[in-house]
Amino acid sequence: MLELKDVCFTIRKDGEDVNLVDHVSIKIPKGHFMAIVGPSGCGKTTLMKTIAGLNPESDGALIWDGRNLSEEGDFSPSEIGYVPQFSIAYDPLTVDESVEAATRLRVKSRNTVELDHRIDRVLDETGLGPISDRLVKVLSGGQKRRLGLAMELVSDPKILLCDEVTSGLDPRSEREIVRLLHDLSRKDGRIVLSVTHSLAHLELYDSILVLHEGKVAFHGPPEQLNHYFSVTDTEEVYPRLAKQPSERWQSSWNKHRDSYYKMLEKNRQRLIESGDLRASAVASPKTDDDSKDSDSIISREHQIPGFFSQFATLLSRRWRIFFRDRGQVFLQLAILICFPVLVTLFSEKASGNIRKFSDMRQNNIIQEIKEQQSVRSDQAKVGSAISGIIMFQVVLLALMGSNNSAREIAGERPIYEKEKFGGLRPSAYLCSKIAFLSCLIIAQSLWMAFFVNLFGAFRGEFIEHAIFLLLINASMTFICLAISALMRTAEQASLLSIYLVGFQLPLSGAVLALPEHIEVFTRPFISAYWSWSGSVEALQSQVHGAVKSVVDTSLSGQNACLFTLTIHILAALGLAWIGTRRPQWD
Repeated sequence: MLELKDVCFTIRKDGEDVNLVDHVSIKIPKGHFMAIVGPSGCGKTTLMKTIAGLNPESDGALIWDGRNLSEEGDFSPSEIGYVPQFSIAYDPLTVDESVEAATRLRVKSRNTVELDHRIDRVLDETGLGPISDRLVKVLSGGQKRRLGLAMELVSDPKILLCDEVTSGLDPRSEREIVRLLHDLSRKDGRIVLSVTHSLAHLELYDSILVLHEGKVAFHGPPEQLNHYFSVTDTEEVYPRLAKQPSERWQSSWNKHRDSYYKMLEKNRQRLIESGDLRASAVASPKTDDDSKDSDSIISREHQIPGFFSQFATLLSRRWRIFFRDRGQVFLQLAILICFPVLVTLFSEKASGNIRKFSDMRQNNIIQEIKEQQSVRSDQAKVGSAISGIIMFQVVLLALMGSNNSAREIAGERPIYEKEKFGGLRPSAYLCSKIAFLSCLIIAQSLWMAFFVNLFGAFRGEFIEHAIFLLLINASMTFICLAISALMRTAEQASLLSIYLVGFQLPLSGAVLALPEHIEVFTRPFISAYWSWSGSVEALQSQVHGAVKSVVDTSLSGQNACLFTLTIHILAALGLAWIGTRRPQWD
């Protein structure tokens, strides 16, 4: 049994404590199908998230099978399933692939036969078997709701929480989903709680919980709803609620609570006697030892897969999504081809000869001065061109890094948070992102270095230059990944990442030297400067001198550049780790 005892969820608003869930006390037996209804803003979803553990209760207690969840820990991922309002599947995947990924992430299977059996069973239960090879993006609203249910059922949860899963559906699809939830509640003593704004199909529920301003106004059999509120039509319940303050409804319910719970128990006994509800499936554990044995069996059957298993599943899924997104593939190819070509278009001046001063002293002082001016002019032209070409490569790779990861986590935040709730390890998730992005970084950086060198040889140590190009791409990719992990929306992450790349060039000091009192504070944080500076240090002595003749910014040693870029990467990964661990449910 699931029991809520005076549960509250309180927030601070305008300097005062406000109870969004206000002393809710209800009992829900096993094998029970309950609707949570009420006007908009009454606390339905908030109560659901409080039960799920997403909102920590401010007061009261949640009791599950005699275990106080407030003191003895939340539900295990295998005990509870949560189906949110949004889609929890990726559009480029098929139904079967979505369910398979959910299974591999949530349930440790002994072999592929067991895995396939679990997937087929869930697809059959939810009626998705005939369309298992269909892409998620072409599914109807009702089919997507079924898919969301299927992805939660892979772990055989004892409690299934559904948040507005019938919203936006046509009447037929809505009834089919409610009927499906009803049938799922009859399986293995599963409790199914469904938040809904609709008052249709209430006869399919075992009980109705009506909330008003966070308080319980009614919890009883659906056939008693109209009688309790003294209305002739169910649609009149909400207007009736508004005629009295929530405190009076709560007080009235507390007076009639016991009598309505007796009605619920009688209805339950009739279901057991008729065979619609198996007594063995809803029986409570006899003793504490039996309860412990049962828990240990569940933990063995539904053990969360290990780090490497989750990592492999996530990485495989990410590559599959990437290659099926033609727009993303074409964009990456276009960037990979066009950016190096752009660099080579401006590289002609960087390949010019750098004249030296004549060893023979001119007898004519005027001729000597003219020669010096000519040599310095040539050095300035070539040095400026070389410095500009290197910075151009650096900035383009910084832009590639931003494009790689600005939306990588923020763009799939709802799905990630849902999978984390189901037992996904943040470490496996972040490492899968690092592995995927590292492949892009290596391909982009090395291709840029080789292509530009092929059409205009780098006038220095090519390997060192390639390393610094690799590091700037990695630095900006992982910095933007951290931004993506910390921001709530993809739009926020993209905007901030664009600004970050945009300020790399002017703040680097490679084009225009900044005032020293500003440069001291900005330079340590500008990845583009350290990559550009390290590449310049790898130039041949004569070329290096030509660059220094036109750049006022003092150049740092290669070791300092390598160290600083490495620190940037490690700091970015640390922030990304913080962002992936931090709960960010809407």
